Amino acid sequence: MEPTLETAKKLGLTADEFEKIKQVLGRVPNFTELSIFSVMWSEHCSYKNSIVQLKTLPRSGKRLLVGAGEENAGLVDIGDNLACVFKIESHNHPSAIEPYQGAATGVGGIHRDIFTMGARPIAALNSLRFGMPETPRMKQLIEGVVRGIGDYGNSFGVPTVGGEVYFMPCYNHDILVNAMSAGIVKVGETVSATAGGPGNPVFIVGSATGKDGIHGATFASADLSEDSSQDLPAVQVGDPFQEKLLLEASLEAITTGAIVGMQDMGAAGITCSTSEMSAKAGCGMRIDLSKVPMRQKNMKDWEILLSESQERMLIVVKPGREAEIKAVFDKWDLSCVAIGTTIEADRLEYYYEGQLVADVPADILVLGGGAPVYVREQQKPAYLAQIATFNPDSIAQPEQYKAAALQLMGSPNMGSKHKITQQYDSMVRTGTMTTNRPSDAAVVYVKGTKKALALTTDCNSAYVYADPYKGTMIAVAEAARNIVCAGGEPVAITNCLNFGNPYNPEVYYQFAEAIRGMGEACRRFETPVTGGNVSFYNQYSQNGETLPVYPTPTIGMLGLLDDYNQLMTLDFKNEGDVIYLLGISRDDLGSSEYLRTVHGVEFSHCPYFDLEEEFTLQQAVKKAISMNLLSSVHDVSDGGLFANLIESAMPRKLGFEVVSNPDVRKDAWLFGESQSRVVVSVAPEHCATLERFLKEAGLTFEVAGTVRGMTITVDGEDFGSIDTWITNHQHNAQG
Repeated sequence: MEPTLETAKKLGLTADEFEKIKQVLGRVPNFTELSIFSVMWSEHCSYKNSIVQLKTLPRSGKRLLVGAGEENAGLVDIGDNLACVFKIESHNHPSAIEPYQGAATGVGGIHRDIFTMGARPIAALNSLRFGMPETPRMKQLIEGVVRGIGDYGNSFGVPTVGGEVYFMPCYNHDILVNAMSAGIVKVGETVSATAGGPGNPVFIVGSATGKDGIHGATFASADLSEDSSQDLPAVQVGDPFQEKLLLEASLEAITTGAIVGMQDMGAAGITCSTSEMSAKAGCGMRIDLSKVPMRQKNMKDWEILLSESQERMLIVVKPGREAEIKAVFDKWDLSCVAIGTTIEADRLEYYYEGQLVADVPADILVLGGGAPVYVREQQKPAYLAQIATFNPDSIAQPEQYKAAALQLMGSPNMGSKHKITQQYDSMVRTGTMTTNRPSDAAVVYVKGTKKALALTTDCNSAYVYADPYKGTMIAVAEAARNIVCAGGEPVAITNCLNFGNPYNPEVYYQFAEAIRGMGEACRRFETPVTGGNVSFYNQYSQNGETLPVYPTPTIGMLGLLDDYNQLMTLDFKNEGDVIYLLGISRDDLGSSEYLRTVHGVEFSHCPYFDLEEEFTLQQAVKKAISMNLLSSVHDVSDGGLFANLIESAMPRKLGFEVVSNPDVRKDAWLFGESQSRVVVSVAPEHCATLERFLKEAGLTFEVAGTVRGMTITVDGEDFGSIDTWITNHQHNAQG
């Protein structure tokens, strides 16, 4: 039966897109062909509503070997003839429906993007957003997501070295699960996701194909609703042990020199891998779907094409060398089956049981080819007018500062995340340097060298909600600040852009402004964008009301330590060390955890931020670290200065005595989150040298206090022992 417009709409296509498909083919597509277009032209695969904005981001840099969109992940030169491959992606919708498998397969998918390019993954991070953890449903989601990440990563054998977790009401329905991976490869030994040219045999390797994940890309390109639980077939099922075998077999196969190209089968499965590899090479493929190993009987041709079964790869091999590749995968007890060949014409010809079931152009399907490109309407969100009316003078200062501090630190966002992180193996492969040496970024030793990678994920979505442009600049700046405070040099970023429905003009305004802010900050820090992921439709429809999440452009940043001895930690080291606050203290409470937790204020301005001020601060901190003047370094972020001091005090149970700045209201000094501030502790004998350097660098600073024994004192008030704060921190653990 010939598909109709109604069929196309059910598959997520618009009327205009259906007409364009008919024009491209010169006829009405059959159902299999229409299904191919529906996944490849989905937002998840085509970036049709975001590509215009994404192209404005900086994509070149002195260390960049592969930029955004060129391969499965970014590739950065780290010296010593080595490169780092890294990327972040989302698995939001699947995790909201089936949290364990959704999160697990998100981890598996991002690692495949890394080793598909020939790199061995050495580190994983994640960025998680949950609703408020009191409800049974949210507790179930948190437990499932964390177990899924831990079970898959631990079994696969890659350490989870860092990340972030936030709890906010806007994520009560739509949680966000962003996974990041980084790997190491020798320069010149990477593999491209290309078909090469006509006449090359095409193999599918790894797991058998089933019905899991069918139309997963389309599912990820639509709003969630009360009925989304019926879309469980769109959630993939992962097997980390199979992926471990696939990793080793793939890396060994690359060493044979017989591989032309390799592509992970992620979103849209065989459809995506065949079309992208063909389009990149300017050729086509002829595929026999009957030869695809299947684990379920009676699968239809379109089900085979669209399946997103995990742990599979498409490999294009040099003619005459098929036996070498098959021998490698046989050794690892993995399926390796020839399913087709590359052809000269720009066509994807899919056969099933001797019949041609689909015949479509390759180039028209992919990003940068003939897929639709849209620029949506923008409208400044109405809530920004309410934010503009916020008056900090209306906020009464606490009568009891210790009680306010306890309430702040009792927030889910400030409590210990140990219940979550203890489920992740951070030490496998023995390269993690920051497991027992707390630092603002995760630092991973590159074996065989003196180098180390510094890695972080950052985004305070409350800031972005209050000001998408400035809030996203802050996300980039904080990521760079964390790298710098760990002793590293910021190198490049990957991003995971989590937003609501792009057809909503207010959401598209948030998106466009976030991209503008990201681009400006990345250019200043010389951290080009290597790629990432756009995740729209993170909103929930209920009773006719649409509930989008806060705009959450997560930044995954890579930094480099040329010598791992440069590692700087955040913990206070010695009683009597002097505590300095670098940067300017301001009367600023905007979008702080303090405002939300202690005063119940949701609508307030974005914290103060100036890009040049931030850049100057970071350059000074880098220089001071290189001069060996600092005992500890920790940036001021969530929870403000007080949270910063508590975090530096807990590791060695060293308290502090501080005196607030009389020129700033006390709650803003203690709990405000104005940007471009770093706390350092310094041995007394280095203070004069540090102060002289800071004055020469033109950096504002103040002496905040001293490191002392087991007690905490603020303006002479006894805040109790550090043990009490450690106990409260652990008691408020989430997970």
